[in-house]
Amino acid sequence: MMRRKFSTGRLRRVSRDLKGRGFPDQESLMNAWNGFKVNGDERTRNRLMEHYLYLVRYNAERVGAKLPDEVDVDDLMSSGVFGLLDAIDAFDLERGVKFETYCAPRIRGAILDELRNMDWVPRLVRHRAHKLDDVTRALEVELGRAPSEDEIARRLKMSKPQFEKLMRDASAVSLVSLSRKFSDSDSNRDVFEIDVLPDEQGTDPVSEAQKQDLKDLISKGLSRAERLIIVLYYYEQMTMKEIGATLDLSESRVSQMHSAILQRLRTHLHARERELVSEVS
Repeated sequence: MMRRKFSTGRLRRVSRDLKGRGFPDQESLMNAWNGFKVNGDERTRNRLMEHYLYLVRYNAERVGAKLPDEVDVDDLMSSGVFGLLDAIDAFDLERGVKFETYCAPRIRGAILDELRNMDWVPRLVRHRAHKLDDVTRALEVELGRAPSEDEIARRLKMSKPQFEKLMRDASAVSLVSLSRKFSDSDSNRDVFEIDVLPDEQGTDPVSEAQKQDLKDLISKGLSRAERLIIVLYYYEQMTMKEIGATLDLSESRVSQMHSAILQRLRTHLHARERELVSEVS
């Protein structure tokens, strides 16, 4: 049966001031423990949970300090409360162990279990990715440079296919949220990952304009038929025979025209080589 998360708003309100909601002294606390273990009263259990809720926040903040900024501590507390609940139910007063010591591992375990359930990357894959990072850093220290893939594969004692699969898995582990904060900014506006993500499909307008000018310059002296031959052969991937059928020319004639076009373009470009290099640079 799935557990429903506690309201983070309620957790925030309850943990804000625990002193007045707990027990005034150690005797009252022990009486509550003894009464709960005898009767199992739910109201007493709730008072015990409110009294020890600060332990949930403490452990949630410790775990959250090692996680990305987008992980909310209140969400971690929501999971940790279940560890506290289990600890209260299972705690044995006669063992003479402090409850704070007993419940801490259960709270952390509940938080970590929830994090693992939220993680879409299998634990084995994440473990291998961490091992890859460790080996890479160790080789960088030994070699004084970035190691090659072959060097890393040899250190891991992996074949080429195995290492390539590991690299693919590791790239999936390294995915980050686009809403994650990229860095601290001096301005009033925060900078997030999506703000600095390069557009791989974007084009440089200056470079595109230079390419278009170069195309116009190259094709300036070509007739319509000659332009069609270039387009159909190099862009449409048509054969000389197919181009001849399209333009109502023989295959040999198309081949002759193609050779003549290339020769003219070479001569034309060679004559203006210095001008073209200066324009591109």
